[in-house]
Amino acid sequence: MKPINVGLIGIGTVGGGTWTVLKRNAEEITRRAGRPIRITAVADKNVELAKQVTGGAARVTDDAFSLVTDPEIDIIVELIGGYGVAKELVMQAIANGKHVVTANKALLAVHGTEIFNAAQEKGVMVAFEAAVAGGIPVIKALREGLSANRIEWAAGIINGTTNFILSEMRDKGLSFDEVLKEAQRLGYAEADPTFDIEGVDAAHKATLIASIAYGIPVQFDKAYIEGITKLEASDIKYAEQLGYRIKLLGIAKRREKGIELRVHPTLIPAKRLIANVEGAMNAVVVKGDAVGTTLYYGKGAGAEPTASAVIADLVDVTRLATADPEHRVPHLAFQPDAMSNLPILPMSEVETGYYLRLRVEDKPGVLADVTRILADQAISIDAMLQREPEEGEGETDIIILTHVCKESSADAAIVKIEGLAAQKGKVKRIRLEELQ
Repeated sequence: MKPINVGLIGIGTVGGGTWTVLKRNAEEITRRAGRPIRITAVADKNVELAKQVTGGAARVTDDAFSLVTDPEIDIIVELIGGYGVAKELVMQAIANGKHVVTANKALLAVHGTEIFNAAQEKGVMVAFEAAVAGGIPVIKALREGLSANRIEWAAGIINGTTNFILSEMRDKGLSFDEVLKEAQRLGYAEADPTFDIEGVDAAHKATLIASIAYGIPVQFDKAYIEGITKLEASDIKYAEQLGYRIKLLGIAKRREKGIELRVHPTLIPAKRLIANVEGAMNAVVVKGDAVGTTLYYGKGAGAEPTASAVIADLVDVTRLATADPEHRVPHLAFQPDAMSNLPILPMSEVETGYYLRLRVEDKPGVLADVTRILADQAISIDAMLQREPEEGEGETDIIILTHVCKESSADAAIVKIEGLAAQKGKVKRIRLEELQ
């Protein structure tokens, strides 16, 4: 059987891993795909590195555009990331009738609708398993394994850097800044970690999960994004005392009037499996109406774990390359003419529980004032923790866990609590999900 020829753009960490795994497991992969898959050309700015990795077994160039126009190449693997030249390369590859495999979640979250439409018109595939949760096959699970289900919600730890930081803060009682420096030293965090710690990377991935789960266009601009930079060690400690762990979650949830799409620090009951995902690991929980709750866990980054997902896409594309385009698995799980127009709900319409930390004067009547404000907004209290003030200390922390209520009600209550004379500073608010 004639081999399928692949052009690899970018042979850094993931590209190098893809080359290595494809070469090491060539026989196994050929048996699965039905024909050999071989990387015949590699484009990278660092030509010497590319030559070193490939050992002369592929054509090497610094001109990525020469790959997307090469008539001998069947599939383009884009692993350079970003929105700029990567988009040009992907769109030109599609225009030239080439299938595309990418790990570029930022590109797809922002420009996915345009890219998928172009691929649909041209009858080619764009595969992106590696764009969400690295080596964990969560895209395939949502698109195919759970296709009988009406997806109720999905919630994931989908950024390893932030999960490592939160795990270290909990285990060692250190501040965010201290752990971030350690994460950078160990290579878990970039020199500029903004995309990770501010929740942007997780939001790119959550956007793709929501689109596949509900058959809606990718709408990254509608996602609510809140990072972990303002979390304090005291909040992690109080959460632990109440039986919860704090994780940065990407959440997509179906509601009657639309879809919730949000990324933020979240209290999760410590007894949930996902609450015990530590270090740089990833995990995604998906609730389907027929199957119930399913959990996908594994390495969300790294050379070979991500390469595993890239090559799985190459195998899928190879299997289906000659199939009728009308009968392939759709990019976003639902047939293109059956996409939903369900809106992404504004954050004011989101319904969840809340952790509220108040710093108040230690005097009678304060708690009564707070509970009255909550009651006025129809917010009921689930649990409460009051720290005993140390001798001579005139202030104390009160921690309140609420039952589920609307974000707009919580906002109104917080404004009124912050207006109390006894309240010192801002109320600390962290959202809470039971994930039942």
